[in-house]
Amino acid sequence: MKKPKTTVLLFFTIMLGTFVAILTAYPVKTTNPLMIITTLTCINASVSFLFGLLTEDYSWTDRLWSTVPVGFAWIYASNASFSPSVTVAAMLITLWGIRLTANFARRGGYADTEDYRWSILRKRIPNRFLWQVFNLLFIAFYQQLLFVCFTLPLYFLTVTLEKTLSAGILVSSVAMLAFLTLETFADQQQYTFQQAKYGLLPKQKELEEEYKKGFRTSGLFLRSRHPNYLGELGFWWSLFAFCAAGTKTLFSPALLGPLMLTLLFIGSTVFTEQITTSKYPQYKEYKKQTWPILFRPW
Repeated sequence: MKKPKTTVLLFFTIMLGTFVAILTAYPVKTTNPLMIITTLTCINASVSFLFGLLTEDYSWTDRLWSTVPVGFAWIYASNASFSPSVTVAAMLITLWGIRLTANFARRGGYADTEDYRWSILRKRIPNRFLWQVFNLLFIAFYQQLLFVCFTLPLYFLTVTLEKTLSAGILVSSVAMLAFLTLETFADQQQYTFQQAKYGLLPKQKELEEEYKKGFRTSGLFLRSRHPNYLGELGFWWSLFAFCAAGTKTLFSPALLGPLMLTLLFIGSTVFTEQITTSKYPQYKEYKKQTWPILFRPW
């Protein structure tokens, strides 16, 4: 549902105020950064749940997705006295956040309506009490727990205090940039296609058949149905590789982040494609020809 811009402004004012208050009460240099981040997450998730309950708009966590992890990254960097490895990781996450924030903003995510999938899911969970339990446990807390988990590699980098940028770290950094670039191009291709489909941008003659189908099947979408998901997952798996190179440990709790994010994206792909298939009958044929996330090599 639509919401006044003042509600969004109030939400972010509370988030920023919470961030400043916690960092004032618990100085980053002398406090375990994971404790600070866990405290912030509990407060942020609680506020997001309450805003959803009061406004019946359940995209409040969505609006934090591209900003909160950036804040977490710089908390870790500050705690590590801006050691090279943690600082480089924080800079890459900041680039990720800027890109995602810009893409989310141009789609009206900060001032328009909630994600269309929540309204569809509400119809599948008609009991109001059960829906609010889902809102509390999954939309608010589980998704924001992900912010903690997929930035967790930085915590282990602060513990080891890796001073040098090893070859493994440099290779992982390049991989993060490559996946970020892939995601940027995928989102741009999808954005221009959707805008043109609804007459908001000029249509391209070579895409006329795709406009009729209702969904894009060319460009990056020729090789993957969700190349933007591939870029997102690749970015965070590369951050884990970055951590593994810095800590020289392949198996650690830092695996939780990319694993949990992968599970979320698998579930999101299944749910989103159920909706898409019901709207566009030809999507079934497209699914047979193209892999869901990974690039099909032929």
